[in-house]
Amino acid sequence: MDMPKMGAIGWLDLTVQDAEATKDFYAAACGWKPQPQYMGDYADFNMLDADGNAVAGVCHARGANINLPRMWMPYVVVASLENAVAAAEESGGTVLEKRVESSGAGMAVVQDPAGACFALWQFAPGV
Repeated sequence: MDMPKMGAIGWLDLTVQDAEATKDFYAAACGWKPQPQYMGDYADFNMLDADGNAVAGVCHARGANINLPRMWMPYVVVASLENAVAAAEESGGTVLEKRVESSGAGMAVVQDPAGACFALWQFAPGV
């Protein structure tokens, strides 16, 4: 995957109780093709457009995703997760969850002062 542009929405995820049924809804409504992303004893789904490009994810509210809000979550690409999280908190936001991987990639779910949620995503090439 190429390095996404800083400040761009680099990904969309939907976390729900039943990703199996939900992915079927989006396949029918949007024409997306579900591609399983195996998570051990279950699968989440990358949703592919007509050209086979992954455009979004539909995930179960399990494992690492158990506490994520049940909504379409835009992931905004940032150069430094630490700096972006600090700026969000200093500006009145609340960090609901933060994960950093050994590869340098990381994400934080943030709630803005108005109550809307989104994710900050530090991209690591090759991830």
